Amino acid sequence: MIGVGSRVNHPHYGRGVVVETGSEFYMIWFKTANTAKSIAKDYAELDVLENTGGGAAPGSVSLADIEQALDSVLTQRLHEFQLVPMATKWNDGTMLLKPKDESLQGKEIPIDVFFHKIVMVRDRLRLIEQKINAHKVLTDAEKIELQQYITASYGSLTTFNILFKETIHQFRGSGKE
Repeated sequence: MIGVGSRVNHPHYGRGVVVETGSEFYMIWFKTANTAKSIAKDYAELDVLENTGGGAAPGSVSLADIEQALDSVLTQRLHEFQLVPMATKWNDGTMLLKPKDESLQGKEIPIDVFFHKIVMVRDRLRLIEQKINAHKVLTDAEKIELQQYITASYGSLTTFNILFKETIHQFRGSGKE
């Protein structure tokens, strides 16, 4: 049995730390995804790098310690945004919003300003996702229900993926994971 605090490697999400164990799933925090993911205990491709065995040794980190640290990091990052590169073809470009009624004035917005706002929306959605996953009172069913709304939001925002230089920063709906 893999215990809380065990270090693992997932073929898609990379290295992670088990933060919670359930009857059928592990909740694993992955640094590359910057979130906790629920992984089935019978998932064959999960490599155990270091197993804590499930027993808490004296001086070890408890689940409560991990949750408190995660909450602290999330709170600190609430107003930060990740430096995400925009595709170079959009550098110094503008976006023009033009109303159908030609008597009304249009709006011109620098693409980099718009891109920055899209990245902030993405980062806020990720933060909400992390808060949901780490929430102590929500049931698993409630977490899944809320996650579905976030996934649908990601899907709605995939139109703006053309602005991202690197695909790892793009929006992904339920069809790409």
